[in-house]
Amino acid sequence: MEIKGKAHCFFEQSGTFKQEFIKLGIPAEDYDIQNNFGQTDHVIDLFGEIQKGYQGEPSVFDTINPEDLIMAFFPCIYFNATSQIAFSFNNMNYRGMTLRQKTDAIIERSAKREHYYLLLVKMVSLAMERGLRMIIENPWNEQTYLKANFVLPPSVVDWNRMLRGDYRVKPTAYWFINCEPGNGFTYQYDKNKITHNMRKKPSVAGTCNEERSMISPDYARNFICDFILGKPQKFTQLSIFDNI
Repeated sequence: MEIKGKAHCFFEQSGTFKQEFIKLGIPAEDYDIQNNFGQTDHVIDLFGEIQKGYQGEPSVFDTINPEDLIMAFFPCIYFNATSQIAFSFNNMNYRGMTLRQKTDAIIERSAKREHYYLLLVKMVSLAMERGLRMIIENPWNEQTYLKANFVLPPSVVDWNRMLRGDYRVKPTAYWFINCEPGNGFTYQYDKNKITHNMRKKPSVAGTCNEERSMISPDYARNFICDFILGKPQKFTQLSIFDNI
């Protein structure tokens, strides 16, 4: 894929991809409602922009053209496996609650999941209607909600992100809208890094916390080169260790 325009990186943690796009000579900007890392170019409510764009009102999507690429890290908090478990009365988070309290908590979670699911579908529809190239990222673990409940199957599933230099295995799905993925594979398998990160525990309990969502610059670069640009890299084919 050739990006003649700009890469637009949506949602939290997109700054890592932005920096790697820029290093590869592709202009890039990131967009999020937060600026926790002090580098967000556009601090905006992307959910509100999706709603406005879908309703035909002026939105950030008006500034993006078909020669650009949107890389969207849509929040997974209501879609991932941990969230799925929270739909059970037996969930540990509901200990000490009455049956009515558990029921109300599950109903509230269901409503929130529907809200974000509809926003995700609207974003896909917006891109398809306008001919915008978009890649959407979301977890692809065993019980993820999107596995059986999404409008399109994923274009790529990266089953072990550590093989491309990321901090965790984290099986991840990517939906390519109005574009096709490349088929490169850059191994960057660092035994010491893997051993260190497998021993780390998230500092904050819950779903999709900031530490668990972190993307390594190595992974971002390798993903861009393998799946987006289809570009072979020099000096990145590192040794593969069979035993961890």
